[in-house]
Amino acid sequence: MRSTIFAALLALTPLSALANVPCGGNFNTFLNGLKAEAPKHGVNAKVAASFLAPVRLDPAVLRADRSQGVFQRPFVDFSRRLISNDRINRGRSNGQRYDKVFDRIDSRYGVDRGVLLAFWAFETDFGAIQGNFNTANALVTLAHDCRRPELFRPQIFAAMKLFARGDFNPAKTTGAWAGEIGMVQMLPRDILENGTDGDGDGRVSLKTSAPDALMSGGKMLSSLGWRANQPWIDEVIVPQNFDWSLSGLNTTKRARDWAALGIRPRDGALANNLRASLILPQGRRGPAFLAYPNFNVFFEWNQSFTYVLTAAYFATRLKGAKVYNAGNPEKGLSGSQMKRLQRALKARGYNVGNVDGILGAKTRDAVQAEQERMNLPADAWPTPALLSKLEGRTR
Repeated sequence: MRSTIFAALLALTPLSALANVPCGGNFNTFLNGLKAEAPKHGVNAKVAASFLAPVRLDPAVLRADRSQGVFQRPFVDFSRRLISNDRINRGRSNGQRYDKVFDRIDSRYGVDRGVLLAFWAFETDFGAIQGNFNTANALVTLAHDCRRPELFRPQIFAAMKLFARGDFNPAKTTGAWAGEIGMVQMLPRDILENGTDGDGDGRVSLKTSAPDALMSGGKMLSSLGWRANQPWIDEVIVPQNFDWSLSGLNTTKRARDWAALGIRPRDGALANNLRASLILPQGRRGPAFLAYPNFNVFFEWNQSFTYVLTAAYFATRLKGAKVYNAGNPEKGLSGSQMKRLQRALKARGYNVGNVDGILGAKTRDAVQAEQERMNLPADAWPTPALLSKLEGRTR
């Protein structure tokens, strides 16, 4: 699952840098460019040549990259699709099976087992489905493709380093279509920086060793800024007369200040001293959550808002949280309608990124801004009525 959106943004790269990233053209010329660049990344030229010898372009990788319609689903539908009683039960069972491993992760990194179990479940169904794409082919294909070469080219050199130390076989190593490997789907550079021997056998085997994969995932989350032993989200109840323009990840307040505005936890207590944002994945009539700083770390693993919130919520379910209150959200937009909305917003001068039919952060921000301008409840949830207003104003 991480592979389906890693393509979106693993890092923010200045536009000036994108023009300097080689891509496209004759494939053999492209490979020669990789060989020539390898020594700048600490990779011996002979190692690079040996690594690239069996590599081929893989059209199936590009087809997978272009087919990400699942992220057009709204949060309630998406989360219900991914979370089942069976998955919850298997998650809790694996939590018990690897109890000592999770205790070590908690002690060393302060990462809750629910978070890692959620990623493990969604990425590979607890290791059962790790992908059968040749990893070297996938990385080189996506680096050669000129859509996001700046994201994938560095991963090739990281894979070369893994190859040099005997931990990667360019002819045989397989994983997801975007180059992630193992039970929690880590990219080559992630493995180099965070790979950890969790089972004590002297190797880091993310495909076959759950302790290795989980410890590595815990270290990675820690390196990405996870705050030890802090929460990530709380489901909340919001008063009907709330100022909805305060919702969204761009606004933060201490939880106690949200409480002073009438927001209360659906269960338990808020982390009063932590800063948080109010998120409404399907507007003011749908589910509502306060998102703490650790929630932002999820975006370092995956850039899809819907995926991230589903993973964060699933992690709370594994800790015993209630099923969220779905409410009665207003009807949203289909994928084609969302594209029309994005075009209308672009026509009004908003930067919504690609017209892809996905309600991403930029589109949400633009929707909320237009709702405020039109004196509508500014909850960032686009409806057919809003689309009609926008298209009427932009014709």
